[in-house]
Amino acid sequence: MTISNILRFTCVALLASLSLPLLAQRPAAADTLSAQQDNRVRGIQYQSREAAAATMQQAQVRTFAGVAISVDVVGPVMAVACPFGSYEAAARFNFKERYFPIAEVGWGSSNHTNETTDLHYKTNAPYFRVGLDYNFNKNRLSGNRIFGGLRYGFSSYKYDLDGPDIIDPIWGTATPYHFRNLKANAHWAEAVFGLEARIVRFFHLGWSIRYRFLLSQKSAAVGKAWYIPGYGRNNGPCLSGTFNLIFDISGKP
Repeated sequence: MTISNILRFTCVALLASLSLPLLAQRPAAADTLSAQQDNRVRGIQYQSREAAAATMQQAQVRTFAGVAISVDVVGPVMAVACPFGSYEAAARFNFKERYFPIAEVGWGSSNHTNETTDLHYKTNAPYFRVGLDYNFNKNRLSGNRIFGGLRYGFSSYKYDLDGPDIIDPIWGTATPYHFRNLKANAHWAEAVFGLEARIVRFFHLGWSIRYRFLLSQKSAAVGKAWYIPGYGRNNGPCLSGTFNLIFDISGKP
């Protein structure tokens, strides 16, 4: 081997050794660029469209979402067409479009004569309820709600009780059966199921079915009240309902 051949071989080997690091870096750079592009395309991954929608909805729901005022229209109709009725309004608070603490206040009245016993009963008194509703609708931002809830109710009232005179079977004397302002009170619980639909931005319509049962009551010794304001007829558990006009006065429309 001549000296020129040796020099030629040495130059080729030197150039090859200098080019190896550059060749090794090219795939790594390409892989890094591909990974960055892939990350930009992927973003945040969800298991399904429903999961993505639920996450976006959760981000939009506020902790305190507003207050609503409502009135019941069933009670006034019953006051005209039935032996008893009521006038009722409620204030409801909205937390996360899921939890709805509520306070209800009303005025119950009755003026009724029993056809069998000929006893006449009359009362006019306020009543109060507090409770909590839970919205089971998965789409919390739709404004349409499916409610389940509980209530505690209380009324302290006075009533009049009149009936035929009591005739003494031996002496034949008559004792009047007329009593005024007899004091009574009642505590009860309610299980509530209801639906609510948004009609326009701030106006909703809703109805509820309520199962009520007495926790305790106190009546006069001469005879218990025929009707309890806010509860209904005083003959055990009862089923009732409401149809509500609801106005959102704050919160997102």
